[in-house]
Amino acid sequence: MMQLPTQAVILAGGQGTRLRPYTDDRPKPMVEIPGTGTPIIGHQLAWLAAEGVTDVVVSCGHLADVLGNWLTTAELPGAAGRSALRTRVVVEEEPLGRGGGLKYAAASLPRPDEPWYATNGDIWTRFALREMAAFHGERDAVATLALARPRIPWGAVETDPFGHILDFIEAPPSPYLVNAGVYVFSSSFTAMLPDRGDHERTTFPRLARQRLLAGFQLPQGAYWRAIDTAKDLEEAAKELKDAQGTGQKPGQEAGQGTVREAAHER
Repeated sequence: MMQLPTQAVILAGGQGTRLRPYTDDRPKPMVEIPGTGTPIIGHQLAWLAAEGVTDVVVSCGHLADVLGNWLTTAELPGAAGRSALRTRVVVEEEPLGRGGGLKYAAASLPRPDEPWYATNGDIWTRFALREMAAFHGERDAVATLALARPRIPWGAVETDPFGHILDFIEAPPSPYLVNAGVYVFSSSFTAMLPDRGDHERTTFPRLARQRLLAGFQLPQGAYWRAIDTAKDLEEAAKELKDAQGTGQKPGQEAGQGTVREAAHER
């Protein structure tokens, strides 16, 4: 049985240009989720701690000092029965690309011979990471991606073979799964990353050909949203308000159908 990861990397280096003016004075992960009083990264750290993570490396770029200062002063959560999360901020001296940046951050993990999680810094979600790690181990994968089925942002039309309209479906689920921006990596994965460039164009396709890349579909009812634009923030606030009467809220574990999967709008 694979050892459950207790360390993680948060990729928080994006400039968040589509979230301006919210990101004029703070990096994207420091943007507050409306109605929660907590920035995106605060929700992520609470989730990671609840899943047994004790050490987090935060890879920063845009306004790294703002995020670093917050990590220094915030009251960070801790795993059950343990002290607060230990965090370390790393800043790329020069652009390394997504794969190079991930490798640079992973070099600062405290236990290089153990598996680790990674998540994009603009993801608001909550599901059982331990289940994803178990899935990863059962398939002897080197890397496992969380997969979401986002809703199409338009209404769909259903027709019969003769072209007669049968029904209108508002924001139906996409027939395709997408990369949800959450990962489990075996310790050997770090050395496979490029020093520069995009691992999704190099390392991932190579692992897929070797059948060492797995995809874990988010459970039905698990909440997931990427905060890319101001509209995403508005939708997140609406989903939070809609869910308040259920005893659940977006970003908490949800029962089947309690909170829908949210669209990752580009």
